Amino acid sequence: MSARTRDALGGRAAIVGIGATEFSKDSGRSELRLAVEAVRAALDDAGLTPGDVDGMVTFTMDTNPEITVAQACGIGELSFFSRVHYGGGAACATVQQAALAVATGVAEVVVCYRAFNERSGRRFGSGVTHREPSAEGAALGWALPFGLLTPASWVAMAAQRYLHRYGLTPEVFGRVAVVDRKYAATNPAAYFHGRPITLAEHAASRWIVEPLRLLDCCQETDGAQAIVVTSVERARDLPRPPAVIAAAAQGAGRAQEQMTSFYRDDLSGLPEMGVVARQLWRTAGCGPGDMDVAILYDHFTPFVLMQLEEFGFCGRGEAADFVGEERLPINTHGGQLGEAYLHGMNGIAEGVRQVRGTAVNQIPGAERVLVTAGTGVPTSGLVLTGLGGPPTAGHLGAASAVRAVPLTPGASASAAAPVGLVAPATPADLAAAPADLATR
Repeated sequence: MSARTRDALGGRAAIVGIGATEFSKDSGRSELRLAVEAVRAALDDAGLTPGDVDGMVTFTMDTNPEITVAQACGIGELSFFSRVHYGGGAACATVQQAALAVATGVAEVVVCYRAFNERSGRRFGSGVTHREPSAEGAALGWALPFGLLTPASWVAMAAQRYLHRYGLTPEVFGRVAVVDRKYAATNPAAYFHGRPITLAEHAASRWIVEPLRLLDCCQETDGAQAIVVTSVERARDLPRPPAVIAAAAQGAGRAQEQMTSFYRDDLSGLPEMGVVARQLWRTAGCGPGDMDVAILYDHFTPFVLMQLEEFGFCGRGEAADFVGEERLPINTHGGQLGEAYLHGMNGIAEGVRQVRGTAVNQIPGAERVLVTAGTGVPTSGLVLTGLGGPPTAGHLGAASAVRAVPLTPGASASAAAPVGLVAPATPADLAAAPADLATR
């Protein structure tokens, strides 16, 4: 896809299967076994067999080689295998690469997967402890010696600038956390099922790196997620309703670094996501007003606000009110703050469920879903639709009907939720939270 013209990929491939392990803090099994379980579950969901698969895509960070997963799953010859770099920024790009392979005839059925023991094994939130000299790591040399060692510390720099520029306080970030946890509370697959939070509880959580509090940071998870992609033509004959990939894009901005792009002219936005947004809207032939649901990468709450602004859902500095008023359903599975941290792959699965009409927090009439990948790094995004898709340019969809009263301090989001009522978190839940969450 060119950053300047509409591409020819949109509408030529579809997601036909999704599968995941349980989400836990200690899986008790290898990352390879997690990957295999998720891949097999996704193929079962798609109504396909290992013998149908001829392509595989994962992250450069994944410890499970494509050929090893293929062998363990009973998959035979591969005509396509690929990996995408930049951590969580790779999530939607794995689907893009699968769609490219399918659309060009390089492969017929491609499985995308991500598996890790990120809580019981290597914990990303612990930050940089050792790194071999490399050109890629050179940018970190301008931040690490001064104490910016963790993802939370890198995001805090941009978050502080965002608050300063728009005259806001850290409490605005809590609106994202409360909404995510509201949806997680009614999602049985979510780690924080049954445990919503209030704005007051967010504000009472401990500082990690100012202006980020504990409840602004996503959890750490052991688990795996897999996604099956094939042609739209083949998808019509499979048992599940497909989620058509109406658009897929990657993006890197000027002066781009991995989480430490501190030397740009402005730190209060995410230019790389702006690149993705322009491509998605152009290729899908729609815009923010056409989306029924948005699944936004939420490793840290401030970057959710910036994404909404980059995609044009609201003006600069206005995203906190947009979220607080629930003008659009966001992260209906609970996000990485509430369901699980799977480098964004579980968010793609939620987008598929919304299009299928099978989500636990289903938005009535949802037909168009925006899904994004990691922020602060080179990133990616998707627009998913049903077969045919609804009219564009002016289609309001379910989003226009889902609006709750603004959140007030001490009020649980579930009080205005369109997805059911759950009792607020107890003091015991809050006391346990530091053990359940980390600085990533």
